[in-house]
Amino acid sequence: MTTDAPAPTGPLADARSGGAAYWEAAAATFDDAPDHGLRDPAVRAAWAARLRGWLPAPPAGLLDLGCGTGSLALLAAEAGHRVLGVDHAPAMIARARAKLAGHDARFLPGDAALPPVGEERFDTVLVRHVLWALPDPPAVLRHWAGLLAPGGRLVLIEGRWGEADPTGIAATELLACIRELGLGFRVHVEDLSGDPALWGREVSDERYALIAGLPGAA
Repeated sequence: MTTDAPAPTGPLADARSGGAAYWEAAAATFDDAPDHGLRDPAVRAAWAARLRGWLPAPPAGLLDLGCGTGSLALLAAEAGHRVLGVDHAPAMIARARAKLAGHDARFLPGDAALPPVGEERFDTVLVRHVLWALPDPPAVLRHWAGLLAPGGRLVLIEGRWGEADPTGIAATELLACIRELGLGFRVHVEDLSGDPALWGREVSDERYALIAGLPGAA
């Protein structure tokens, strides 16, 4: 699931430590945040445009980890991709299924760090504001990389939030983790902080997308 950069105490601390129970309770109002529900046409269009640049040409198989209520999954499905979403909060999964009814999309309850996908492999693993909340990010990244089909890509949307006690993953830190995998990823980092249309407001903290493609990716 995603978070909209709350302070490192209060909601952000609760999100990190509360587990499925926290997100189960949050599902009813989750889409109220502009970048969660994408109800504002300008915010929705901004995310759709970014996804077009990050994802391979459709149709492609996309695994959305921590998918929340499925807003990004819906944009991907509308663009012609085949989507599998995973979230550990059943209420989030229920809302995602309703939101994507009629689209080429499936949703499963499960842990984003170890998604229950068996031997299935994907052209893209998409993860927004999830890695910061998981233990042992290097191990998680290695597992996610193993879920990619040949030439697949990781699309990781992350940030570093708060001033007195910042929480999250800086782009330099995540880039180092990707490099340490030793898999030959081609990496591109996009700053997202300077695009208020993505968040429905001006932001001043660090927000970015890291796109890491295995050799052979388009």
